[in-house]
Amino acid sequence: MSGPWIGPVVVSTALGAALVGGIFFAFSTFVMTALGRLPPEQGIAAMRSINVTVLNPWFFAAFFGTALGAAALALFGFLNWDAPGAAYLVAGGLFYVIGSILVTAAFNVPLNDALAAAQAGVDIWPRYLATWTTWNHVQTIASLGAAVSFIMASR
Repeated sequence: MSGPWIGPVVVSTALGAALVGGIFFAFSTFVMTALGRLPPEQGIAAMRSINVTVLNPWFFAAFFGTALGAAALALFGFLNWDAPGAAYLVAGGLFYVIGSILVTAAFNVPLNDALAAAQAGVDIWPRYLATWTTWNHVQTIASLGAAVSFIMASR
């Protein structure tokens, strides 16, 4: 890898992917289970609150800042395919952009919007929990896969 910017971008993007993966991991391993154990009205209220409070500059910086770094690194790796670690940069970028950003936009956000729009939400809550958590598992694996790929690229 070359250029003075590439090392810091690889490190910061790997850290960002690991941080986001940790957030997804927490939801996959205990947050959604805890919400599912609450009476449906309480679980729905808690999830609706989470879906509003997650929209903040700190989360956006980690989530979308990492996406920017991942996309830049994937492009760099693609354009410099013969460079050491290039395949890991491309893989990491694809893991994060597809598995975190696109999965969120295509699956989790529409589920969140449907939950917010539902009058009571009780009728959709069991399916919401199962489907949302399944896609969150995908996001967890993809984000952590991106972090590992970026770490491997820096070796």
